[in-house]
Amino acid sequence: MSEREFAFVEGAPGDLSFVARGATAEAALAAAADALLAATLEHPAALEAREVRELHIEEAEADLLLLRLLNELIYLRDAEQVLLRAAALRLTQDGALRLDVRLEGERVDPARHALLSDVKAATAHGLALRETAQGWEARATLDV
Repeated sequence: MSEREFAFVEGAPGDLSFVARGATAEAALAAAADALLAATLEHPAALEAREVRELHIEEAEADLLLLRLLNELIYLRDAEQVLLRAAALRLTQDGALRLDVRLEGERVDPARHALLSDVKAATAHGLALRETAQGWEARATLDV
C-alpha cells in the first residue's frame, strides 16, 4: 500500500462513496480529503499550493472527526471558493480526538479548474475510520 490511496466504490444511488486507506490514521484522513478533491475537480494534481489554511477539529469519535474534516473542506469550497488538499495532519488524543491539519490549495479559477460533481455534504451513511490489519481505512459517502 502506498502512504495514502483511495477508490470510489458502489454506494447509494445519487451519492458517491469511497474507501481511503493509509499506513496511519493521518494518512487515511489525508486520502479521504484526496477523494473529496477528486470528486470535485477533474484534474486534482493540477491544484497549486497558492494558499495555506490551518484547521483544528476536536471530536469524541474517530468517525465524527472524518465527517467534520470532509464537511469543513466542502464548506471552505462553497463559502470561500477555495479548493484545498490536506498537506500535513497530526492526530492526538487527550480525552477527545484532536486533528490539526495544514491545508494547501487555491481559489477556484474557472479558466483552470474543471469542476466535476457539486458535492453538497459528507454524510454519516457508511461512515467509518478504523484500524485494519493493513493499516487504516476511512469510508465515507458524499451527497452529490
